[in-house]
Amino acid sequence: MNGFADRQLDESSFGENKALNAVQAFDAFPKTKPSYQHKTNTGGVWTVVLVCASLWLAWTEVQRWWYGHTTHEFSVEQGVGHDLQINLDVVVKMRCDDLHVNVQDASGDRILAGQALQKDGTLWAQWDAQRKRLHALGVTKDERMELSGYPGFGEYREDDVHDFLGAAKGGKKFYKTPQLPRRTEPDSCRIFGSMHSNKVQGDFHITARGHGYMEFGQHLEHTSFNFSHHITELSFGPFYPSLTNPLDNTLATTASNFYKFQYYLSVVPTIYTTDAKALRKITKLQQGESPSSGSDGLAQHPKKHSKNTVFTNQYAVTEQSHPVPENNVPGVFVKYDIEPIQLTIAEEWA
Repeated sequence: MNGFADRQLDESSFGENKALNAVQAFDAFPKTKPSYQHKTNTGGVWTVVLVCASLWLAWTEVQRWWYGHTTHEFSVEQGVGHDLQINLDVVVKMRCDDLHVNVQDASGDRILAGQALQKDGTLWAQWDAQRKRLHALGVTKDERMELSGYPGFGEYREDDVHDFLGAAKGGKKFYKTPQLPRRTEPDSCRIFGSMHSNKVQGDFHITARGHGYMEFGQHLEHTSFNFSHHITELSFGPFYPSLTNPLDNTLATTASNFYKFQYYLSVVPTIYTTDAKALRKITKLQQGESPSSGSDGLAQHPKKHSKNTVFTNQYAVTEQSHPVPENNVPGVFVKYDIEPIQLTIAEEWA
């Protein structure tokens, strides 16, 4: 009727394709018929939980890549160093005229640190406000937090590389000594400044005039001895006052006239960096490439201080302080030893 038959055409060619229907109907994983299924809300909850967990894992991986991870690597220090800068800021409860400050190293050289450092007369009571945030050496972090109630105790948390780099950008000058009230005689002495010593084992000591070294002059009464002190700064290498060291902000007091404060320091050259290029240079030097010598023994390349790299020194400290008989020398003694290793603390990105 429609003429398809006359032209030998089949209407089935315009219908559904049986082969395509068979492919669409094929299911390699047959499913249970809806009539045999029992739907609950638990499945939806688990789906939401798994989606949230997946998003959290993805976010943590992104954060890990974004913030990087910190690595600590020890190596033998390369190069030959000759000089070591020592930075000191301490208040001793004795008059400046009654104190001597000297440095003597393993090579036998003696440095009259009293000439390199500045001495300012002050009052012990003038430092009470600062003394509120001081702590005794050896008191644990938790004990400091319990005893404190003072601002500034957050500095004892573990800092990351960015914290150190940020602190190194701060001011690099010692603050001024508080002025004495009028018609007031100082009862204490602030000793501060930077001095250079040989980069070998040595010690510097603060002793009373006429005790420890032969000196002609008036004898100093033993009743005037009092080596109670607080240390605001004690560091090695370039002066970064915002970096916290183990002896920074420590207080040590005694009622004895003959008392010997002894600190033993182990100094480790340390590099902080977030610069991948600088880290590659440091790694090459650690693998045996000979760098040129530096004034403080640290490699010349990369630069000792840049936006993303800081060369400094860390140290560990132990204390052995005790009263001494009158035939011994009282005072404050700091013995330091330079370790032949170097610590590189770097932040890297995966």
